[in-house]
Amino acid sequence: MQPIAPGTRRARPIPELTLVPPMPQVRRIQYLSNGHIEVAGAVVLLSAAEVPQARKLAATVVSRALLARPSLNEVDVSVYNKAGYGGFGGPLPILTLSAPRARLQDVAAWAAGGRYERAWEAQGSAPPTVGSGDSIADKVLERTINFFGDVNQRLEDGRLRAASRAAGGLQDGLLYGGSALRPVAALTFDDAPHPMFEPLLLDLLRRGQVKATFFVIGRNARAYPYFVRDMVQQGHEVGNHTYHHVRLPPLPLSQAITELDLTNQVLRSITGQPVKYFRPPGGDYTPQTLDAARALGLSTVFWTDDPADFQNPGDTVLESRFDSKLHPGGIVLLHDNAQQTLDVFGSFLAFAKKRGVTLTSIGEMLAGKRPPAAPDVDKLAPGH
Repeated sequence: MQPIAPGTRRARPIPELTLVPPMPQVRRIQYLSNGHIEVAGAVVLLSAAEVPQARKLAATVVSRALLARPSLNEVDVSVYNKAGYGGFGGPLPILTLSAPRARLQDVAAWAAGGRYERAWEAQGSAPPTVGSGDSIADKVLERTINFFGDVNQRLEDGRLRAASRAAGGLQDGLLYGGSALRPVAALTFDDAPHPMFEPLLLDLLRRGQVKATFFVIGRNARAYPYFVRDMVQQGHEVGNHTYHHVRLPPLPLSQAITELDLTNQVLRSITGQPVKYFRPPGGDYTPQTLDAARALGLSTVFWTDDPADFQNPGDTVLESRFDSKLHPGGIVLLHDNAQQTLDVFGSFLAFAKKRGVTLTSIGEMLAGKRPPAAPDVDKLAPGH
């Protein structure tokens, strides 16, 4: 539980859908709305004997959820082995499925043995684990940029950081901010992709005509590749956020390189495009971290504005932090699975428009392209 700032309200609990009669394999079905569409996320746990029926059971969950709640536009299902289930950050699902209501017939055909591009099934050996094993992903918030090194290295890092911020843009493979002379700021989301949240966020970005850069966790991309494809098809950028979302400085250099390289491989296999940008989890890095990124052709991207959306500070506080920190050349850090970001996204765009700052992706900010005209933010209100 996070402390609640004065004058704000608690994040509302995510409502759950109950199937009647219940399915014993369903652990939970949650659902959320962004004011325009409503999406459910279902977690299904199967015994070893039930695994061969995973497709059929997942399709049944979809059809029953859509029937039980007519307002749903989509159901996203994550099917796990019941033995060893450890939540979203634990062992990967054995099957995932994204089912818009309009694709229900396609889902039924897939359950009968057909093909469906918005489903994923685990195949082959799992990538190597990190440290003591495939532990729960690091949940420490990314509030500050932290360099680890000796005295001389810290002095050099401070000099480089100051020079990079003053000049703006990429400097020796590092990005701390863009040019303050152009009314453009980069919008970035860490830890993607997440089921249920991703369709809601992508829908808001599409309605707002805003492009963003998603820093993707490799293990998440592997299990939900269709969401990564959605990002690219909508014109967003996909960056590297390590495979397991681990702090890199404590790792041997070889493991740090593996974390980045595995993620690059996963993303290239999904998008067919090279990966350009990397953000270290927690903003923790060493000279070796930067060398590893450069060796893999990655530019390391930090941030200037962090409203701390993952802390659930309340809509009012989140809005005020965004409004007070947004500036030309800034890099905004948000998270794709923060409920309150969905709630206040329209306000974010209104604040940006008021300040004359256009939000866009890292690449477009650096390229100096003229972003599209800002949309009418009133049309982002629920009901339009």
